[in-house]
Amino acid sequence: MKVAVIGTGYVGLVSGTCFAEMGMDVTCVDNQQEKVDALLRGEVPIYEPGLSEMVERNVKAGRLKFTTSLKDAIKDAEVISIAVGTPTRAGDGFADLSYVYGVAEEIANNLDHYAVVVTKSTVPAGTGYEIAKIIRRENPSLEFDVASNPEFLREGCAVDDFMKPDRVVVGTDSPRAQEVMERLYKPISDQGLPVFFTRIISSELIKYAANTFLATKVSFINEIADLCESLGADVEDVAHGIGLDSRIGAKFLKAGPGYGGSCFPKDTLAMVGIGERALSPVTIVEAVIGVNRQRQHRMAAKVIDACGGNVEGKKIAMLGVAFKAETDDVRDSVAVSIAEALARKGALVAAYDPKAMANAKKVTGPIVDYVKSKEEAIKDADVLVLATEWREFCEMDLAAAKAQLKAPVMVDLRNVFSPEEMAKLGFTYYSIGRPAVIAQEAVPVLKKVKG
Repeated sequence: MKVAVIGTGYVGLVSGTCFAEMGMDVTCVDNQQEKVDALLRGEVPIYEPGLSEMVERNVKAGRLKFTTSLKDAIKDAEVISIAVGTPTRAGDGFADLSYVYGVAEEIANNLDHYAVVVTKSTVPAGTGYEIAKIIRRENPSLEFDVASNPEFLREGCAVDDFMKPDRVVVGTDSPRAQEVMERLYKPISDQGLPVFFTRIISSELIKYAANTFLATKVSFINEIADLCESLGADVEDVAHGIGLDSRIGAKFLKAGPGYGGSCFPKDTLAMVGIGERALSPVTIVEAVIGVNRQRQHRMAAKVIDACGGNVEGKKIAMLGVAFKAETDDVRDSVAVSIAEALARKGALVAAYDPKAMANAKKVTGPIVDYVKSKEEAIKDADVLVLATEWREFCEMDLAAAKAQLKAPVMVDLRNVFSPEEMAKLGFTYYSIGRPAVIAQEAVPVLKKVKG
């Protein structure tokens, strides 16, 4: 099959490359010539495990092409996938659909044969119908169908998620379009993996419902973690105990600094907007947003408290600025927010991340010092903050780190280490939803953290 993918951002590039890996003839379109030239050389602008190698392999095989010409890309294409951004709109928090609608107009003005126009971008319920209206308005005689095909890619393992998905969701109201999409995803269905068909509007809502439910689980366990700190309970045990219930499940019950990235913050806001427009408020999601917004302030307060209530003039070693490990994405990264908050309080923040420092520096500017190694960040620091669970941080030599610190104090926002281990090593150790460890004491003790 010939497939055109409009947009070479995170979703478009991963999707187009994986379709090529599945044997499709794929052309990806981007309006930035420099980006297209770099991709043709095999230079991938984002860090995603396995993606660079897959791009290079499929470009060499001739299955994956890049161009700035939408007209050339959609020539003879059976499937045209829209994968442009839908950022949060200033003012009301709703999804900005201007890029999606602009692409729809361009497709209508250049398409001369039947094709299925697919929204891969995350779009509010009803967008597919608006795209169909736009195409009919611009090109009344064109024969086409519209479908919804939301992505469920986790940054850091997107290639595996695409090639071996939990499910593929396709929304279409046309039997002809369904037949095309069945052929597109035959390499997936042939593996026995579910390809689920529904109406367009249901498919669009599934994406938002999935992401907001996961965000709800994250905010729920974070509030339980705060309660555990107040009562002296261990959130790891609580999460394990409730996660064993098959109705609840263990995933997304890992207490931490709060959610970030390109999806959850944007999609929760959009879901609230969808509910308001439909006169059917989603008040649970509104509460989730509030909990997560407060979270970054609580995390900054936890670090300040670990420094005795004042960070002015103190060196803070910040390990990790990406919103999660295995990505260079810093969009709505709680780690970045904490680093900025501490720097504004007068702290000397020395941050290190294996992949995300260049992107973080664009956000924070010079108020945060980005250093070349974790060792440089740790040396003579008053407190060590583990903010992103990169493997090299999880496996670091704690005794060596302790020797380099000015004081053996760690704030672990990912619960990577055990309180018992840190007690044996002589650390003062604060984590999320677990009793604090105070140096020189043989066992963990409860110490309520302010904020």
